[in-house]
Amino acid sequence: MFKDATVAEINIVMEKAWKAFHAYRKLSLKQRAGFMRAIAAGLDNAPDDLIPTAMQETNLPEARLRNEKTRTVFQLTSYADACERGEWLEARIDTANPDRNPPKPDIRKLLLPLGPVVVYGASNFPFAYSTAGGDTACALAAGCPVIVKAHPAHAGTSEIVARIILEAAKQLQLPEGIFAHVHAASFEVGKALVTHPYTRAVGFTGSYIAGKALFDWANARKEPIPVFAEMGSINPVWLLPGKLQQSAVDIAKMYAGSITLGVGQFCTNPGLIIGIEGEPLQQFITALGNEIKQVAPGTMLHPGIAKTYAEKKATALAQQDVVTVAESATAPAANQGVPVVASASGKAFLANPVLHQEVFGPYSLVIRCTDLQEMLQVALHLEGQLTCTLMATEQDVLEQEELIGAIQNICGRYIMNSVPTGVEVCLSQHHGGPFPATTDARFTSVGADGIKRFARPVAFQGWPDSLLPAELKNGNPAGIWRTVNNQLTKDSL
Repeated sequence: MFKDATVAEINIVMEKAWKAFHAYRKLSLKQRAGFMRAIAAGLDNAPDDLIPTAMQETNLPEARLRNEKTRTVFQLTSYADACERGEWLEARIDTANPDRNPPKPDIRKLLLPLGPVVVYGASNFPFAYSTAGGDTACALAAGCPVIVKAHPAHAGTSEIVARIILEAAKQLQLPEGIFAHVHAASFEVGKALVTHPYTRAVGFTGSYIAGKALFDWANARKEPIPVFAEMGSINPVWLLPGKLQQSAVDIAKMYAGSITLGVGQFCTNPGLIIGIEGEPLQQFITALGNEIKQVAPGTMLHPGIAKTYAEKKATALAQQDVVTVAESATAPAANQGVPVVASASGKAFLANPVLHQEVFGPYSLVIRCTDLQEMLQVALHLEGQLTCTLMATEQDVLEQEELIGAIQNICGRYIMNSVPTGVEVCLSQHHGGPFPATTDARFTSVGADGIKRFARPVAFQGWPDSLLPAELKNGNPAGIWRTVNNQLTKDSL
């Protein structure tokens, strides 16, 4: 239905974006926020065909899609509010002291936009992580034009949302090229976007293979650029002895719901659960298996994801010392993901890197460790994760300081006595983690702190007040919080 963009078309798009950047970056925080709010209003009052199109393309139910659309509107408006408040600019002012020997100069610093940002739509979130999703909102807040490459699995949905964004830009008479939308199913188009000399950053949510390819292309450029790629995670859960002794069955019921939520198609799906051999762990495994048997298979986002899930699940289950605990008692239809829980020993897990790999779907592997020392070894051998979870009492935590620290070292969000699925959109959220979960653990793709990904610090030394950016002027006309001589204030100088 949609043709891949040509190299010539990409050149035109990027040239317009580069030209628009020089105008858009000069707009005030209030004007940028106004654009984002206009997009949010347009999405909130989207054409009638948006949800039916998304349902047809993704197999997601109407209620899920409406909730996700509402979340996307909230992201746009909350990031607009954060953009206007300006804390993300990290404005710093150290005033001059001419009487010091040597004299101290006046130095003022803030974050400035990088330039055009290429955003790759995610397969599993057609709204919140796609065309008008978090990456787009953050880049626009930072003052960067956005070029979205639609995900081919929901290209029609992306096209409708793109028209909403373009209409908002038109109504506000914003520069042509501030937003662009291209279609492509091939890696060649993705590479052309990343390697174009006017591209200044990339936002991506998806598989490790695709994310790593973007990262490698960006770093092979004559002028390397940052790629903020979220590439998946198995989100390990540690069942500590005290908590498991208290609540094995309740924890199992909780995690059966988390493993199978949305047919397991979340980047925060708990794909690994680690406990210590014994009666409490066996109670947990039995209860979890009983729950999983009762969950019917669900239709996955598209046939490619269903096929990959079946293949990776089969590979994982074929590994030595891996046993199937339970699978759904309901026979699947075409393109449906069958919920499965498996188990393996700690020794097998430590010896087999295949068991560390994500199986994207309603699957989880329970690791049976011989003791706390082997549990620690599992933590020390795991790769970077978006989330890690402790099911633990306070005493468990106090008694296992080394284990707690080892787990903390590999995750971006550290959860206690809950599930990793469900990512709250708020300023304190961190949706990121050490490689290979993401390409840069310092940044989040959820929450307004994500704006900082698409900006860079610039210090102005000795500039007259009249020539400084508004956010650094003595009178603080932008009305933002600034750190002035090490004191946080909104006061003018």
